[in-house]
Amino acid sequence: MDLSNKLSVSTAPFLKDKNTTPKIMMTVVYTLIPIVMISIYYFGLAALLVTITSVFSCMFTEWLFNNKQKDRFKSLKDGSGLITGLLLALTLPPGFPLWMVFIGGFVAIGMGKAMWGGLGQNIFNPALLGRAFLQAAFPTAITTWSPADGRYFGIRGTNFATPFFQGENIDAVSGATPLSKMKFDHVATDSFELLMGTTGGSLGETCALLLILAGAYLLIKKIINWRIPVSIILTVSLFSGIFYMINPEIYPSPIFMLLSGGMLLGTVYMATDLVTSPLTPKGTWIFGIGIGVLIVLIRIWGGLPEGVMYAILLMNAGTPLLNRFTKIRTYGHKKSN
Repeated sequence: MDLSNKLSVSTAPFLKDKNTTPKIMMTVVYTLIPIVMISIYYFGLAALLVTITSVFSCMFTEWLFNNKQKDRFKSLKDGSGLITGLLLALTLPPGFPLWMVFIGGFVAIGMGKAMWGGLGQNIFNPALLGRAFLQAAFPTAITTWSPADGRYFGIRGTNFATPFFQGENIDAVSGATPLSKMKFDHVATDSFELLMGTTGGSLGETCALLLILAGAYLLIKKIINWRIPVSIILTVSLFSGIFYMINPEIYPSPIFMLLSGGMLLGTVYMATDLVTSPLTPKGTWIFGIGIGVLIVLIRIWGGLPEGVMYAILLMNAGTPLLNRFTKIRTYGHKKSN
């Protein structure tokens, strides 16, 4: 019998997952669409403009930094640039100037991804790195909030401000975020408002309920590692609960800590980034606990009301060490000292 046409010879790995990188990325994008839509519902045209600008900037930079002419459009098809653009937009206030949004997208892809060698090589989450740059470069603009007042077709803040010039704030009313109210005035926002997202803040701070459902779906599909969100949520709940029991008039409740700000967005989408989070089970637990502790410490004693971005970026920096020191022993080999 001739078996020459039936014998297949290949190198490892022999078992391959059906989930390809583009498929995983697009699944994440699908879960982000309802979150973007609800932000447009609350903040109107301004949210749509910020999102479109962020996505365009990230994908344009992705195309620009691909040196190989024949592959310039190939890297756009994996969906990573699209996700970065969506996530960056969700971390920004609705009245943020569009030219600043474009710069943020350029930095997110250029410094957060391309300079490290592309997809899978970066240490820090690109969207958060872009947001951190904007926080440092434009602190006033990124902390100017607009309330969710149902104005669908009006621009907010300084969306169309001239680059590098002081623009006139066209908002008649601006509102503080629940985190700033709690930190500086010790006034807690109603949990139902936080759950439904009818508060001021970044685009991704709308509707905690949708973020919870999106996280549950990604966990069921095994797109994200369950240990990371579980460890973050448990740590934030327990650690903040201790302070709340000491003085509930000053320190926020665990429910408030979980539902407010970028906690859920960061926990579901940024901390669980497959590239910038640890690979080992023990490493993911340490990673999540570290993020949870830092979030509580920064929110309570930091100069800024929010600490999710810095907590995740700091633990991203420790991911290579966590991978190294929590390495799983290879079967048949002694544990290294």
